[in-house]
Amino acid sequence: MRNTQHLSRSSQAGASLALGFAALFGQADATAQSTPVMTQTRRSESLSVRQQAIVPIAAFGAAGNMPRLNAALNQGLDVGLTVNDSKEILVQLYAYAGLPRSLNALGELMKVIEARKQRGLQDAQGQLPSCAIPQGDALLAAGTANQTRLAGGLVKGALFEFAPAIDGYLKMHLFGDIFERDNLDWQSREIATVAMLSSLQGAESQVQSHMTISMNVGITAGQLTQLTQVLADRVDAEPACRAREALARQLAAKSK
Repeated sequence: MRNTQHLSRSSQAGASLALGFAALFGQADATAQSTPVMTQTRRSESLSVRQQAIVPIAAFGAAGNMPRLNAALNQGLDVGLTVNDSKEILVQLYAYAGLPRSLNALGELMKVIEARKQRGLQDAQGQLPSCAIPQGDALLAAGTANQTRLAGGLVKGALFEFAPAIDGYLKMHLFGDIFERDNLDWQSREIATVAMLSSLQGAESQVQSHMTISMNVGITAGQLTQLTQVLADRVDAEPACRAREALARQLAAKSK
């Protein structure tokens, strides 16, 4: 299902985008035009069981902890994640933790699925993307539009002028190739992203940026607070601390 969230105007878009994407992309002087951000008409303050299951999968995949990822994948499948849901999370992992971690995690998922088949478990395959991913200039346009909607404004800055190739990779590969795959909704992708980045040392500024994006796609402060607790309970204290500190900074910025 395509992401068709209604857009509503946010007075915080410019400030949060400048802070968030400057941090997300190193030394970039990101600037934003004031554009609407995504909301939902009625939002829960709790993560669903399925959303909670995404957190340890993403975190252990990013950390490269295969034994604990194995357990998290089994738990996710047990509570309703499909095989393709799990694949999407671990494919997206490459954009934040690198191809080696993504490939290793996908290999672990293969082992989990085979072991479950041997035990007589038949897991739902889940959906594939509903349409072909654009190519060439159409992919660049789609990725740019997705990036702008997620960030709440147009992203540009000195870093992208210094290294325009990385700007193209972000727009085409991350926000195009990955975020155009509509068999995993944007909220699930952001929950996974926050969990991944919180598990990496030195990525605190990126965690901060994705707290902003998470709220832009309709994840509430209560749900993000619960995400940090899931990290504490089911992953480790250190990533939970990173996520909590980033969320506290985000909420403080929004209250000004």
